[in-house]
Amino acid sequence: MNLLVTGGAGYVGGAVARWLRAAGHQITILDDLSTGHRHVAAGFDLVECDLADRPAVGAALRGGRIEAIVHFAALALVGASVEAPEEYYDNNVARPLVLLDLARRAGVKRFVFSSSAAVYGEPEGTPIEEDHPTRPTNPYGETKLAFERALRWHAAAHRMAAVSLRYFNAAGATDDGGHGEEHDEETHLIPNVLAAARSGREVAIHGTDYPTPDGTAVRDYVHIEDLAEAHRLALEHPLDPGAAEVFNLGSGRGASVREVIETARRVTGRPIAVREGPRRPGDPARLVASHDRAARVLGWRPRRGDLASIVASAWGFEQGRTRA
Repeated sequence: MNLLVTGGAGYVGGAVARWLRAAGHQITILDDLSTGHRHVAAGFDLVECDLADRPAVGAALRGGRIEAIVHFAALALVGASVEAPEEYYDNNVARPLVLLDLARRAGVKRFVFSSSAAVYGEPEGTPIEEDHPTRPTNPYGETKLAFERALRWHAAAHRMAAVSLRYFNAAGATDDGGHGEEHDEETHLIPNVLAAARSGREVAIHGTDYPTPDGTAVRDYVHIEDLAEAHRLALEHPLDPGAAEVFNLGSGRGASVREVIETARRVTGRPIAVREGPRRPGDPARLVASHDRAARVLGWRPRRGDLASIVASAWGFEQGRTRA
């Protein structure tokens, strides 16, 4: 299948692009490289442009005879979305709507969307199933939900098959050690904890008064290779034209911030100092997935889900990046 992967020079998009290429698909990456990295797209056809550039995006869709789109390109920082919601609505809703319109005009019949557990907000209970009420607590989650809804209506109107994949916390590095997290502004917990292990600096704990067993936020970490496999299954899943489905992608197990730090101490064999601080705006206390629907419909289950394995793969990538 000829695929356009938007945001394919980023962390999750880059891992999925590698996985889909290995599965035999033809990949074109579209990325403006504002947060992605050129070296991640090395070896792929790269269209360097913004989603708002209608002529360039339209040409990529027509010239590559694209059959399906896997859409990652988005802003993804909860705190930043609270500070600048207008940027998040522009990047995560307005620009992808341009992509949807151009995809319709180019005859693209399948669309897989990188969504987020942030659409649920503060859950009523865990594990969270897909029919749980969606009440985002920050603009990031609101924008993901807004585009999910737009995609569903678009699919119904224009006979496009659509799948939204609600990630919980993507983490770890690819099995070959060649691809992992390298954000210019790193906000994700595991790479920040491992950077602290390497450098000897403190790692921040944002909030110690959550209603959780140790007072720190609990999250569901899912290995990047498992996420990549879910995208392949979503693309190959038989789906009627006009249908839109939603799947959670998570391990089904939660780990607190303190548990992640303690796991990193064991994996690295290094002490990790912490600095406790207040909660970040918009952060729920606990997010843990039920992935039963993905297992039942797609045949997907996380196979690298234990926290120690995830941290170990990320540590291997962190050490390799430091030596490079």
